[in-house]
Amino acid sequence: MSTETVVEKTWRMLLERHPEARRGDPAVIEAASAEPRLRRLFPFPSHGCLNFHRNTDFPWSNDLPRIAGGVKGYLVYGAGARYAELLGEVATPQEAAALVVAHLPSDCGAAVEGPWHGADSF
Repeated sequence: MSTETVVEKTWRMLLERHPEARRGDPAVIEAASAEPRLRRLFPFPSHGCLNFHRNTDFPWSNDLPRIAGGVKGYLVYGAGARYAELLGEVATPQEAAALVVAHLPSDCGAAVEGPWHGADSF
């Protein structure tokens, strides 16, 4: 019998558009889930963005880039609790997911279950 991790369950529920899952842009969620490095992180849609965290419960790590919908495409912002540096504006959700991956810290591994205890938490 296989048990899902919190990260796996959250991705599954987002992809299935489960009624109890947070709402986000389905195209962005699908594109991000196709990136293996992002699929290991905790996805958190909020305020028109798809955020990625190194942990599964508040307080969040808040040290990874995020994807936001733009007027003519998708915006990728740097890390931080608020909108940080704009890393780029791209035409497709796949390009946005790839841009996030390109800006992940080298030490970014799978999300840990529970709150973030790192130095960069907000």
